[in-house]
Amino acid sequence: MDKRISKTNRRKWLAILLAPIALFLAGCDIKLNDLTPSTLKANPSRTYAITAQVSVKNSAVIDGSVRPEIIIDGQAQEMTRVPGSDSLYEYDYVMPPGRNQAAYYILVRYQRKTASSTVSKEIPTEVKTITVENRYSVELEVNRAPVGTRVAILGRGFTRDDKVMVGGAPAVTQAESSTSLAFYVPSLPEGRNYDVTVLGLNGELSAGSLRIDASSIRVSPGSLSLRSGQRGILAFSIPTEAPPGGLAVTVTTDVPDSVIMPEVIIPAGQRSTSVRVEGGDPGSGNLYVELGGYSDVVIPITVSN
Repeated sequence: MDKRISKTNRRKWLAILLAPIALFLAGCDIKLNDLTPSTLKANPSRTYAITAQVSVKNSAVIDGSVRPEIIIDGQAQEMTRVPGSDSLYEYDYVMPPGRNQAAYYILVRYQRKTASSTVSKEIPTEVKTITVENRYSVELEVNRAPVGTRVAILGRGFTRDDKVMVGGAPAVTQAESSTSLAFYVPSLPEGRNYDVTVLGLNGELSAGSLRIDASSIRVSPGSLSLRSGQRGILAFSIPTEAPPGGLAVTVTTDVPDSVIMPEVIIPAGQRSTSVRVEGGDPGSGNLYVELGGYSDVVIPITVSN
């Protein structure tokens, strides 16, 4: 009795030891690669292609005997060969309503010639889980623009809580729909590429890279000559409409005691504004006009008695 038990145990251990060898030998016949990404983008039909590459490596494999299958949702489904390819196979899986994940593995069955007969073989992949994303960014409408330009982002799953960041700087954002966002290029130095990201309650999405091109701000008149207490007008204009919230223009001077003027803000939706400049103490110098993404402007100013 003990001898019979011992023989049975030996057979079990032998089977366990030989299983990896059998799998290795099967791998020498067939090379099986699952090419399906782990994350897929949602689509209206809820249909997703699961793709595998099956390459015959051994001439002992009988022609026409290779049959790839996918085991998914507890059922075996035949995979079909991709037209024009000898090694690519796919299966169109329809994700059930209310689900965004599915687990599966691929099994290839085939027949192999031996010295005395034909044997049936099979080789599986590991179990894999695919996840369907309902929120993603596809692309920017354009990849370069000057400051103040309205740029759209196409994607899926956008909400009113989403905010666009350009190079880490917040941009005025407008939620148009679940598939489209728009933002205004913020005032940043021109001639550089900036990463564009979408921040929301559901995490962060990359929308690509945007290059900010140089633009120009016009200031008129090109110089000022005032008497102490006299007022003049400076007009500021830009080529595109200012974004929601307006566009603040920085004006500094090297003769602060000679110049009295308010902050300069181009109102939202407008392309120009004007401010009053009053002469203070006598002196001469410059007004320096700066706006991120626009060429700097220097306005000479003279204040006399």
